[in-house]
Parts: sequence; C-alpha cells; structure tokens
Amino acid sequence: MSSAGCSQPKSEIIPLPSWLRRPLGKASEISTVQRIIKQRQIHTICEEGRCPNRGECYSQKTATFLLMGPTCTRACAFCQVDKGHSPMPIDTEEPQKVAEAVQLLGLKYVVLTSVARDDLADAGSGHFVKTMEAIRLVNPETQIEVLTPDFWGGAGVGEIGQKQRIATVVHAKPVCYNHNVETVRRLTGSVRRGAKYDRSLNVLATVKEIDAAVPTKSGLMLGHGETQEEIVETMLDLRAVGCDRITLGQYMRPSWEHLPVQKYWTPAEFAQLGQLATSMGFNHVRSGPLVRSSYHAGE
Repeated sequence: MSSAGCSQPKSEIIPLPSWLRRPLGKASEISTVQRIIKQRQIHTICEEGRCPNRGECYSQKTATFLLMGPTCTRACAFCQVDKGHSPMPIDTEEPQKVAEAVQLLGLKYVVLTSVARDDLADAGSGHFVKTMEAIRLVNPETQIEVLTPDFWGGAGVGEIGQKQRIATVVHAKPVCYNHNVETVRRLTGSVRRGAKYDRSLNVLATVKEIDAAVPTKSGLMLGHGETQEEIVETMLDLRAVGCDRITLGQYMRPSWEHLPVQKYWTPAEFAQLGQLATSMGFNHVRSGPLVRSSYHAGE
C-alpha cells in the first residue's frame, strides 16, 4: 500500500480532499436532536465534536451522548472537546435527562461516552452505570454501548483502582465496551497528552479478563504521521488483548490550535487497511475517511 498520495510537509497546508466533503444531513433531523438535548442541558459528542456523520446517525436512530459535561480534564492535541479549565460539577439528574432524550428520539442503539474526569473519585465510572440504569428503566429494549476513558485519574490511581472502575461498568452489561487507542504507540505522547498506549491496551484486556463475553472495540484516527507498518502493529496489539472490533477514520483538524494533518489517507488505502483488519480476526470492521468510533455502531 502506498503511503505517499496525499501526504504533506509539516509546514504545508493542503486543501480538504473531495472524499472528505459530505452534506451534514437533513436539517430537520439535526434540529430535532439539538432541541431535545439543549432543553435538557445535556450533550452529545456528535455536536461537541461536530461529527460529519451526525445527520446520518440521527436518521438511523442512533446517537452518542457525552456524559459529565463538555469540559475534559485531559488536553489531547487532536480533540475538539472543551479543555483547559475546571469542569463543572456533575449534574446528578443527567442520567434521567439522557433517558428522556433516548425515549423522545426513539433511539434503538445508544453510545455513552464521556470526557475524562480525573477530578472525580471514581473517574466517572459510577455515572456511566447510573445512566445505563436510567435508560433501561424507561427504554428496556434500547441497546447500550459504552466508550470510556481510561479511568486512571481521581483517587486510588493505579492498576487496581483502574480495574475496579472498569469492572463497575462491565458488570452493568453494555452490549459493547469501546476504548480508543486513537493513534500508534510512537505518536501517543504528542497526540494523546495524559494517556499512555499500554494503559489503553490494558483497559481492553481488563474488560475481557472480567467478562470475556463482552465485545470490545477500539479505534484509530489516521493522519498524524503514522506509517502503514505502525497501523498494522497497532491492530496486532489490539488483537493480542482480545479486541473484537475496530474503527479506522481520518483525522480532520478542528482548528488552528490543534495538530495539523500530516496525511490524508485515500478511500482505497482505508479499504485495504480494513481488509487487513478483517484478515487479522476483527469481527466488525469500519474503515473509511469519515468513519468515527460510533459509526454504524448498532450493526
């Protein structure tokens, strides 16, 4: 597979390729979701991250809720979510508000994610469970996937504390447990500030250790300067800890304050990477420029 194509010197800014331009979706579908979440003062990563697929996902009755406020305690250099100041206190009514939104929108499949909350004693693991319970109380047929941070912050930092927090969520029986490595080992320090590559692998390994029946998923955002060989190495690392599903998508720079794109991988290259992932044994593969962690998650 060629890795030349749409690569760029670090100082050069190249225009967005045509394959990364797409309509946002029907305004009516987007506005309906926006109205419901704003009325309840809750958040979705679809909106906070300006996901290019949100119109499509809303029309298919899926959405990804961002728990515990819009402000992250980490400072990842690729992410558009708010950061750099203290997060707001937890809204204790958020689980019920999310459950109401799920019911009003008729969502059949929901992904719950969150900002990193290293300021909380349990790093937010208990809030995931409360939200899952609230959704199931009024929407028992709705399937719930979780996309969690690494649960390393807060009190009791260490592998034992991390494992307890992961176990809290796993015991609540999500239909899938997702934790993204986001990038390759070499680039983790510059792309995911405050995170560690092996720590993320350990999250996925711990889920399987606690309950091997829970499907696990991870994802990478390509375009930070990684090579094909590094991507393959990362996918093999994920398979080594029993990761079942993978998403591969293109990093798109949210603003001038974020890391520049080093390469736009072509649709053909994504297709080849997807084939490699399938050959490695991943049983659910989404690989494409506009793929995101929750893209077609309900499938």
